[in-house]
Amino acid sequence: MKKLLTIFLFGLVLSGCASVEVPQARSNLIAANYEAVDALLAGIPMATDQPLLVATLVNVDVLTESSRLGRLFSEQIAARLTKRGFPVKELKLRENLFMKQSEGELLLSREVSEVSKAQNARAVVVGTYAASNSMLYVNLKLVNPTGNVVLAAHDYSLPLDGNISDLLGRRKTTPF
Repeated sequence: MKKLLTIFLFGLVLSGCASVEVPQARSNLIAANYEAVDALLAGIPMATDQPLLVATLVNVDVLTESSRLGRLFSEQIAARLTKRGFPVKELKLRENLFMKQSEGELLLSREVSEVSKAQNARAVVVGTYAASNSMLYVNLKLVNPTGNVVLAAHDYSLPLDGNISDLLGRRKTTPF
């Protein structure tokens, strides 16, 4: 009995010293962005004979700023459009596009028409994001470059987990 009590107390002491780390569930960003593109295109008859442009998603508070998150989202959006059969022009290869170091391909409203005409683009995908303490809110728009008419829009949100915070530059990443 004394041996059993000793083992039990030893187990209690060890369990008090051990910290149990429960991995935080991460948002599936690729799936969320692919679903967002599908929703954006739903119900819009779009031919695939002319290319689309995808601008870097920007911070809704400062439209000339983005982040790794904005650049990554635009890459995933372009990938999904390509998988859906749409030709997507690669804006990073264009020299006279407004590119801010570490921001990405930002299409300012005054440039959308000019750039899309030069690229013979049918439409441009633009987007914004905003982060609260617990959520990331994203808005995507498919814009006709002639007159900047919004053809379709889609809003979605994701829980603001550690992965998204890292991509926003909100928390310092630690090497493993």
